[in-house]
This record gives sequence, C-alpha cells and structure tokens, in this order.
Amino acid sequence: MTNRPFRWDLVRPDQVGTLLDHAKKPHLWFLDDLATCTAKVLARCGDGELHFVGRSLDSMHDLLGGALEQTSWQERVHQLPLSLKPRDGFGRRDVRLLRENLAATGITPHALARGTRPTVFVDLVFEGDTFTELYVQLRDWIDEDREAWHVIRRKLRFLGVTLRQPIRPDAWRWQEDVAWTRELPAAAVRNVSLARDVWFYFGNDQPKLTPSFPRQRWTDETVRSPDHGKATRRALAEAFALVDAGRSTEVRDRLVRTISAEPAIAGPWLRGLVTELRC
Repeated sequence: MTNRPFRWDLVRPDQVGTLLDHAKKPHLWFLDDLATCTAKVLARCGDGELHFVGRSLDSMHDLLGGALEQTSWQERVHQLPLSLKPRDGFGRRDVRLLRENLAATGITPHALARGTRPTVFVDLVFEGDTFTELYVQLRDWIDEDREAWHVIRRKLRFLGVTLRQPIRPDAWRWQEDVAWTRELPAAAVRNVSLARDVWFYFGNDQPKLTPSFPRQRWTDETVRSPDHGKATRRALAEAFALVDAGRSTEVRDRLVRTISAEPAIAGPWLRGLVTELRC
C-alpha cells in the first residue's frame, strides 16, 4: 500500500469521535474569495479530473467535497499530497516512489494515453517549481514507457492559483519563464488569481490537517497516524466548516454565478455541472 499522510474523510466523518467537541467555530473570512476562485478552477479545467498537488489548496478540495457531493462530479476531485521541493537531487529511489504515488491515484503513462478526460493538476503557484518538476518526471516516465506523447500532451493540464495583480499587458506570468509549457497546447496551462491575503494564508499561515510530505518522508510510516494536537484540531474544524459551506445554497449559488460568466459555459459539460449545482 502506498504510504500517504493520514487525513480524515470529511464528507463521511466516522473517524472523528469527540475530537472536536470543544472546538471553536472557525471564522471563514476567506470564503467568498475561495468560492469565486474555486468556480473559475471548475470552469477552466476542461471537463477534467482535478488533482490537488500538495497541501496548499486543501481548502478548495474540501469546499468542493461539499459542493459536488450530490453531483456526478463527486469522484472527480483528488488529492496528491506530495511535496516535490527542493527540485535538485531527485534520485532513482525518489523517482520510483513518485511513480508509485502517482499510480495509486490512477496517473500512469498508460492511463494518460487512454483516458477519456484530461488530467488536471491544481496548485498554488508562484514560480511554478512544483509543476515544473512534476512535468519533467511525467515526461521522462512517458518516454521510458514509450507511450504516445502526441496523444497525452492533449490530455494534460496545469491550473495555477496565482497572486492577484493589476491587469496590464506587461504583467509577469510564471508560465512564460519556463520552457516546458510551450510543449503543450495553449489551453493546457491556465491560471486563476486569488486575493493576496488569502493566497498567503493558504500558502504560509493556515494550519494544515496533514504534515508536509517531502520526498525525504515518502517512506516514513509515522505520517499514517493521526495527530490530535491543537493545531490539527483547529485545521480539522476549519476543514469540516468548509465542507458544510460547500453544501450550502449560498456557496453553490456563488459557484453557479461565477461559472456562468466564464467563456467555457458554452460547453455542454459545464452547463450540465451548473444544472447539477442548482439542484
């Protein structure tokens, strides 16, 4: 069995017991910005399978867990809780373990070549180091397995959640500084911006349910045991609140309004999702 950090099932929470009996109700001060950003991620995913890389966007994953619970998309949101930093020094053992983790999520060259939907990686992005390493490792694996790159390149997508900045022609975009993005179709690398304070909260300050999982810990089985510390309980309360928020009419309405303003709403797949979210 692939080694992964323990994480509670927030949609079917039968493991929590009395852990949150005395927890304070969390203040979801970022909810409106998160819901808007989440809607744009859905709209720009190209009808794909969403894989959230690392821990930074756990809150988006949890919000979707509630919002998509009663839809046909409920099994299309996945976590890939791996940290690929630092990029230097990736050895054979690291490559093997990364491939095992990707395969456990259904991502292999064989599956990519034959899948019917795009595989979409989503992460909080500044300079794109994680996406770069992930792409390099996938490209090497595809070449080694001699799968059809010309087919797979049309099914890979990278969706970065970036710091919001003023709109101007000379604005810096991370994907313009890395060469590999030019090997993919233009629509394969997209961004959605997030307010600065929310971006930094998710990336730097938010208590997380799971420990960081860099490659030095990929075989550390202690990560499979739940932590009951104060910070974890706070993170758990916030995560449950986000799942409940995703189930709410208010959040689902915001998702629908934002998605409906996106150009992709012309696609039948996205109109179908909007219909389900309205139910």
